[in-house]
Amino acid sequence: MNADVCDPAGPVQDASHSMSTAPPPTRRLFLVAHVGMVVGLALFTTLIAYEGLRDITRTLASAGIGLLWVTLFHLVPLMASALGWWALFDATARPPFRVYGWARWIAESINQLLPALHVGGNIVRAQLLARSGVPGAVAGGSVVADITLHLLGQLCFTTLGLGLLLAHVGGETLAGPVLLGILTMALTVAGFFVVQRRGIFGMLSRVIGHIVQAGEWSALSSNAAALDDAIRGFYADRRRLGRSVVWHFLSWVLGAGEMWLAARFLGHPIGLATAVAIESLAEAVRTASFSVPGALGVQEGGFLILGRIFGFTPDVAIALSLSKRVREVALGVPGLIAWQLRGASALVGARARAAG
Repeated sequence: MNADVCDPAGPVQDASHSMSTAPPPTRRLFLVAHVGMVVGLALFTTLIAYEGLRDITRTLASAGIGLLWVTLFHLVPLMASALGWWALFDATARPPFRVYGWARWIAESINQLLPALHVGGNIVRAQLLARSGVPGAVAGGSVVADITLHLLGQLCFTTLGLGLLLAHVGGETLAGPVLLGILTMALTVAGFFVVQRRGIFGMLSRVIGHIVQAGEWSALSSNAAALDDAIRGFYADRRRLGRSVVWHFLSWVLGAGEMWLAARFLGHPIGLATAVAIESLAEAVRTASFSVPGALGVQEGGFLILGRIFGFTPDVAIALSLSKRVREVALGVPGLIAWQLRGASALVGARARAAG
């Protein structure tokens, strides 16, 4: 497999040329990402300034070394999510788990810190899996199936969180919007699943290939029939699907532990049920705001609203959100560096073999 294509070193070196020669669809994608970034940054700055930078900074700093433990704890739900992906494969025909864990970490780093609209990271993890010996169509199909099951796990988690919110509010006012939200999410996930089962994703993969102009994605999905067959193959084994959904749901629930720890270290301990409600709804907001890189500003606004519901002062609510930002940077920057170093190493090795 060509290292210039599947690794980041080549695209990084040619970034300015790619931007200047990119076709209109790619420019539109860049435009959406960058407009979202500008809007998110403006919203983030406005919220921080309005609520008081000094108060927020003081509250966040009060967590001290606790922010390190929050960061390290995130590895638990991250690996649970990787296990959900790993569980889709037959035990006799899958790479070691470390490949899935590594690829999941790199994908999350890209999606959270770069304006990739949650597309770039998933393309890269398909590439990394393909490099480990998995056929390209199977690697691409596994990522598509995994995204769907991850969303299904989130649907279950959000339903749980909405139920806990309804119980906390203790009224019937929110019952209608809660049910509407659950129904909307369920129909979205079901529609995505049906589209894949009918083989329509082959057409969508070609559209994505034209939009993102990623050569490796084209290699992974050039045979649309093979990609559709791979996706159907993953969905045909209900036992593996069940295990995958359980792991993904567990990863979402474990993520609430991060919220529970952050609140405790910030001096405002909460119960596990409250942590689940806040985490589930905050993550639903992040998922819905995919066009804003990292949900910058949107996440903070969501935490302010949830803070009012659950009795947090504005500085504590935003500090909870920023504790996630600290973790994203602390784990994401090393992930991006590791991705680049691996790409550069593979590129040097490929050129050395070509010269020899």
